Amino acid sequence: MDTGLSRRGLFGVGAVAASVLAGVTPASAATGTSRMTLRWWGNNSWEIVLPGVTILIDPWLTRFKTGTYTPAGADPRTPLTVNRALIDGYLDRGFLRAKHILVTHGHYDHLTDVPYLAKRTGATVIGTETHLSLMAALGTPEDQLAIASGGEDLTFDGYAVRVLRSLHSAVGARAQVPFPGSRPLSRRDRPRVIADLVEGGTLAYAVSGGGASVLNFGGSNYVESELAGLRPDVLLLPVGGAKVTQYVPRLLRVLGNPRYVAATHWDDFDLPLGQAHDPNGGLEVLRKAVAAASPASEFVVLDHLGSFTP
Repeated sequence: MDTGLSRRGLFGVGAVAASVLAGVTPASAATGTSRMTLRWWGNNSWEIVLPGVTILIDPWLTRFKTGTYTPAGADPRTPLTVNRALIDGYLDRGFLRAKHILVTHGHYDHLTDVPYLAKRTGATVIGTETHLSLMAALGTPEDQLAIASGGEDLTFDGYAVRVLRSLHSAVGARAQVPFPGSRPLSRRDRPRVIADLVEGGTLAYAVSGGGASVLNFGGSNYVESELAGLRPDVLLLPVGGAKVTQYVPRLLRVLGNPRYVAATHWDDFDLPLGQAHDPNGGLEVLRKAVAAASPASEFVVLDHLGSFTP
């Protein structure tokens, strides 16, 4: 697929899912009126650009092979690697200039690149005690780490970040969390393989600024009571959620049916950045669920590095 950095790559669905899967890329996209721009870097990696500030969520560009979408599943012994040259290339072109990096949970496809990005940008990283322990052990400067447990409502110059208690996806016949576990902040042994990056609690984030608000979940689950009263303009919604009762309709109802629902965490992240491929049809399932639960919500699917303004 074309991933030219000047292309906005927004798909409003109808013919959307079919277009994405067929590799058909529109040349341009309509934009809203806010001063917030959302750019998707694959998986649950998002760049939120506001006037004078950039916020990253779960930035992971390296995307090494693990076997996640094979019958055997991810090989827990897969070594952790960071493609510094790839990341540097985007930084040198003016991307990823982060003030904050928000970590939803500790798994490799969410956390592996964060320590390097934090060192390069000087960003403050927010996460649980386990997330910070992992990142410190991977070399993140400790004065850049800010612990959160959910419930924090933080105001900065021109934007705000609300941290919410959340839940990881429940997968498999037993509805289990992959690579579960936690570790204290004092622990400093260095993670070497993907199984070392344990979930460590899951957070969700609501970011507001530039005349818009966005809510992100890093897994296909949530704590409904945490969401009461939230009315985001954009919901970044992961595919999946099959084990969660009324996953989509219950969530959209409690959030007041957001104007935009953008799909996240839907691509095969064993493939490199620039090859956005839906490995199991999750996009179409999610599209139908959103259309049934909230017909007025616009379903958005982006290509890698595609962006839109709500």
